[in-house]
Amino acid sequence: MVRNPLTPEQIEAGKRLGRLLREARADRDLGDVAHAAGMSPETLRKIETGRLPTPAFGTIACLSEVLDLPMQDLAAAWRNGPRLEAVS
Repeated sequence: MVRNPLTPEQIEAGKRLGRLLREARADRDLGDVAHAAGMSPETLRKIETGRLPTPAFGTIACLSEVLDLPMQDLAAAWRNGPRLEAVS
């Protein structure tokens, strides 16, 4: 099966997702987070840097849990950037 090349929009969405994950990880060791999520540190590094812009759903679900980051925030980052909370 041949995979279609990613669009520029998909590549940019992957970069946004990676930035959000990197920010959520903060000072936690990349290797510790990766292993807790069941992946290699290199895979997490690729996701965080945007070199793996379309990670599998299961991968994102595990990172969401390990980083205590709501899936809605990850989906919003993928779709159109970080969610903005309503200002009262």
